[in-house]
Amino acid sequence: MLLVATYSREARTSLRNVCRRYEEATVRQFGRAALLAETEFGAFLALRLREKHGADVQIERTEPLNEYESVPERVREAAAAYERRDHPSTPYPKFAAGTDHPEPTAMQGREL
Repeated sequence: MLLVATYSREARTSLRNVCRRYEEATVRQFGRAALLAETEFGAFLALRLREKHGADVQIERTEPLNEYESVPERVREAAAAYERRDHPSTPYPKFAAGTDHPEPTAMQGREL
C-alpha cells in the first residue's frame, strides 16, 4: 500500500478530493493521511498530489504487519498478559518489573 501524508490545509483538501473521486484506489482515509492501493494508478494519484503540493505531501510504501512473522513471541505474550492485567491503571513498566516480560526501554532499542 502507499501511505500519503499531508502537511498543509490545501494538501489535505486535495487528498480528500482524490479519495472521494477515486474510491476504488483508496484503501483507507485518516484525515491528514490515506492508504492508496499499490497500483500504478495509486502511485499516479500520490505523485500528482506531491507534484501539486511539494513537500507538503509525503509518500511511503507500506506493508501489513504479520505479527507472527515479524514480532518476537515474548513481545506478543507481554502484550496479551498486559491487556489481561488485574488493574487497568497499572503502567506497563510497573507491570513488567520483576517478571520475564521485556522492559520497555529494551523494546524501544530493538527493531523488528
